[in-house]
Amino acid sequence: MMPTASAIRLQIESALARKIPSALTPQPKMVRPALETGIGPLDDLLRGGLPVGAMSELTGPECSGRTSVALSFLARLTEANKVCAWIDVSNTFDPASAASVGVNLKKLLWVRCGNQQTTATRAGRSFRLPEHYVTPSPIKKGLHGGGFGPHPRTEVRGLSDAVGELFEPRCAEPQHRPRLQKESAEPSLSMVTQTIRTPKRAKQYDAIEQGVRSADLLLQPGGFSAIVLDMGSVAPEYVARIELSTWHRYRLAAERMQSSILLLSQYPCAKSSSELQLRLASAEESGGDSTVFMGMQPRVEVARQRFTQAETNVVPLRKPPQSERTACWENRTTWAVPR
Repeated sequence: MMPTASAIRLQIESALARKIPSALTPQPKMVRPALETGIGPLDDLLRGGLPVGAMSELTGPECSGRTSVALSFLARLTEANKVCAWIDVSNTFDPASAASVGVNLKKLLWVRCGNQQTTATRAGRSFRLPEHYVTPSPIKKGLHGGGFGPHPRTEVRGLSDAVGELFEPRCAEPQHRPRLQKESAEPSLSMVTQTIRTPKRAKQYDAIEQGVRSADLLLQPGGFSAIVLDMGSVAPEYVARIELSTWHRYRLAAERMQSSILLLSQYPCAKSSSELQLRLASAEESGGDSTVFMGMQPRVEVARQRFTQAETNVVPLRKPPQSERTACWENRTTWAVPR
């Protein structure tokens, strides 16, 4: 009588129990809790909403609905008196639009990157700050910055060269001859650095660096239920230069602090560090042939989702057909009324 598959499996696992426990039994998948985004079709597609303790990536072109999804998610969290943060690398966040969709601004930390604020608000009125608050003070010259002449150490600099030019050099003294550099067709490192660090690129890189450091500072103490890193208006060639170790560090910090990280970008850059990746297409205008703008219709597709809970424990022998996982909804304006 031939042994059954379960008996053979039991024999193999018992033989390898000391070295490899449960050799033929796959480990159970980790199913994370999810929070609703407030968008019904999207929550039904994701079976609950965005995962908690992980990083979600929302990619797509501009005006595709990434910001509306993130604001709807923050509105549900701030409504439950949870503190959130919005790291504005692109400098495109509008507090009025966020408040109009239900975001409690008192529970939201807004971090602006790459922008020097010269105005402040007090008692509901905005006023301009004095220039000495935002402009660095000039360097004081003189003895220890006191204005009594230069430092003694700096006075002797260049003195030997100045004195040597007054006298003709003697024959016995060694002559200083500058070394001739070989001409090369290849660009030098300084030329490449000058090509890369143009003013526009330097400003983009500085804003990205400020956003990455701000996210590190917010993830260290914890306490934020959701952190949105908005790089939607930054070109993909700049965002792609961020090291993958940065996203891996964010994933571990989100799992440790049980907070949700939302990355808004035009192209996926977190790779395997993101648990959920949503690809949004360009939103279409709703209203048909109407001459009045009625709203937009975003369309989202689940490009990648890990640790999904299966509907049944039965594993089929053949791979089931993969259906397109998309969702579509409508964002109507305030003046649009149902017909």
